[in-house]
Amino acid sequence: MQSLLITLVIIVLIMTFLYNFLISKKNQVENIYASVDALLKKRFDLIPSLVATVQEAMKHEKSTLEEITALRSQAMKGKTSSNQMAEIDSKLSSLLGSIMVAVEDYPELKANENTLNLQHSLNEIEEQLSAARRAYNQSVTDYNNAIEMFPTSILANYMRYSRKQVFSITKSERKNPNVKELFNK
Repeated sequence: MQSLLITLVIIVLIMTFLYNFLISKKNQVENIYASVDALLKKRFDLIPSLVATVQEAMKHEKSTLEEITALRSQAMKGKTSSNQMAEIDSKLSSLLGSIMVAVEDYPELKANENTLNLQHSLNEIEEQLSAARRAYNQSVTDYNNAIEMFPTSILANYMRYSRKQVFSITKSERKNPNVKELFNK
């Protein structure tokens, strides 16, 4: 009887440990995603100032600026899943990179102190986002490993935990922007 009780206590302790381990992994992913989300909001708040500053001088970039504004609006609506936010973020990063490259060809914008400050702020946010994405991806990898490896996979399945996606970019976004093509739009 006593050995049965000890075995039962050990099983309960192991299950409690595994349960708490899975919960901590899930919460870590959510916490780091919240950091990414906060940085994305900071970037989204900066975009209107950047667009307003460069809009007049960069008439050739009107469609790119409109697309940036549309993506920002879509992201700010709320109720956006982490997968949708990752897709918006990826597109926005590509478009903002194109704008930053294009600014180099406008001497009046390059010399404008406001533009320089906005570029600096945006570059700083992009660096922070890059670090936050790496942390998020590592956290998601740890979480995915935890829910797929035995014995935690059994409990994760019971808890209906599913794989999460890491932030990634599409093949088209891996290419360097063609600045000449940007000006011919």
